[in-house]
Amino acid sequence: MTPTPPQKRTSGNPATQSTIDLTVKQQREQKRQEKLAEYQKQLAKRRRSKLVWWVVGVVVAIGVIAAIVASIVFAPAPAPSFDRGSGDGSSIEGLETFENTASHVEGTVEYEQTPPAGGDHNAVWLNCGIYDQPVPNENAVHSLEHGAIWVTYDPAAVSSDELAALEAQFPSSYVVLSPYEGLDSPIVLSAWNNQLKIDSADDERISDFFTAFWRSQVAPEPNALCSGQPDVPGLQS
Repeated sequence: MTPTPPQKRTSGNPATQSTIDLTVKQQREQKRQEKLAEYQKQLAKRRRSKLVWWVVGVVVAIGVIAAIVASIVFAPAPAPSFDRGSGDGSSIEGLETFENTASHVEGTVEYEQTPPAGGDHNAVWLNCGIYDQPVPNENAVHSLEHGAIWVTYDPAAVSSDELAALEAQFPSSYVVLSPYEGLDSPIVLSAWNNQLKIDSADDERISDFFTAFWRSQVAPEPNALCSGQPDVPGLQS
């Protein structure tokens, strides 16, 4: 059975019929306006959502860029690089040179220099690195024999900031840094048979000393290891 279509409201009175037609038109227009308002509302919502995600994306991008820039700006400077020393350091003002024997012995050794710059020493070398405690002379001298540089300092005369400035000038290997009691200078640089006493970490001769003697090829055992032994107390890095 075919459904009967809804009947349009009618009235026998023309004035009443006009009012009815106007009311229907108003209702239709109202519905149209409501649909249009809802569409505009949804459209504005989508636009706000896109704007929010755009802002979030920009903020995240700025954060990533800032993090990259900060990592570059605040990254620690790379360790200085030196070629293996082959000079005699004769141009370094204040350099002292010695002649020492290089035998392996047991027990304590009385050294002619303070700190030692060579001489008889223990058969076990000292692992190179940064120490916050004094290290055994006899093991450190063995590291000098392998071409390492031993930097000693008076802990009462050198501040932590100056130590940091000193460490910043070291290459990444074949260096020993340790406190040493009884020094007659705040900082002493020692290589095999060579020694330089300085007053501060900003002394330009530090670089000259490393250029001449780091991994010295005229040390008794050049190119031998400066690691691989049991650690002694105080090793930081």
